[in-house]
Amino acid sequence: MMLLKLIARKKIKTILAIVFVLCLFLFTFIIDTHDFVKRARVLTGHIVLDNITCYGDSSTNGSIDTFSIYETMNKTVSSKNIFFFQTNCFGSEGVVLKPRQLCAIESAALMNPNMSIYLLILSHSKFSNNTEDNVKMLLTNYNNIFIKRIYTNDYFKNTPLEDWWKSGVFYESYWPKSHMSDVLRFLTLWKVGGIYLDLDIVVKSSLENLTDFVGAEDAIDANAAVFGLGHTEIGRHVANMCIEDLRKNFRGDNWGNNGPGVITRVLQKLCSTKNVADMTTSKCQGFTVYPPSDFFPIPWKKWKLYFDAKEKNKTMDKIKNSRTIHLWNLHSKSERINVGDQVPYGIIANKYCPMTYNNCGKVF
Repeated sequence: MMLLKLIARKKIKTILAIVFVLCLFLFTFIIDTHDFVKRARVLTGHIVLDNITCYGDSSTNGSIDTFSIYETMNKTVSSKNIFFFQTNCFGSEGVVLKPRQLCAIESAALMNPNMSIYLLILSHSKFSNNTEDNVKMLLTNYNNIFIKRIYTNDYFKNTPLEDWWKSGVFYESYWPKSHMSDVLRFLTLWKVGGIYLDLDIVVKSSLENLTDFVGAEDAIDANAAVFGLGHTEIGRHVANMCIEDLRKNFRGDNWGNNGPGVITRVLQKLCSTKNVADMTTSKCQGFTVYPPSDFFPIPWKKWKLYFDAKEKNKTMDKIKNSRTIHLWNLHSKSERINVGDQVPYGIIANKYCPMTYNNCGKVF
């Protein structure tokens, strides 16, 4: 009897082990719905659930924007471009651009009338009704804003990242939307040249005369939320270095490795120093690393100052000479602002993205 019980227990353990493995397998699946597909994975205990189905589709029309009202990307050799990316894949609800994202685009267009401002999107959906109205408002009032779709399978062709993309290593990312933005910013400036900005930036001055630069976040790290690569010798050299670093060192399990990590590692090699504070233009062969006060005047740990009416005067004084402000959306996205609130972010938005701010409803 004891022997039978032991055998039975072993069978139960075996069955449970098989069930556990099957459950893990079932977690790695594609959920099909009428409108979209969600990719779910279990990676060392980390579940990724993101709609990234638009990443794998190829264009059948040479990546020409399917909306005839939008301009195609200027392919001439020019660095007078500013690029933003929206890497979400939207379903039947349509592409949604939030007021704060539209503010970033408008501020860039307002302060840089001689530059072309591009929003590149991956989703194949149409704009949601509200977003469509807001986009048309900006396109009507700013002749330097262009919106274009890109198709990743086409976009990576004939680039140093083509084989890397085909390998599928990207899909091991825990944060595919963020990491896609990282990859596309470096690839786009490698392909076209210009300036990349995050969608939680507000531009406060002209960036037209800036080339081959990045903003330091602190004494240790450069921040890829704002950087530019032109068609100069050093610009092309840094662009190639960034692409090569990304190809060799991409990590899907490290959130910052593929954005700020890339530009920081590249500059450490280029400038022969580990300390960002020591990266002078002469040490960096003509590449400029601007201090935090230029692009990130408020550090991420103090992001709430942008929403603090009591500290308004001190904050406004601290940011008055900065070229941009960075809202640290990862932390601030849920912080509410009522239109008209006398908080630093609201004051800045009213001045530098007035159409968006004054047409977004009661809440910005």
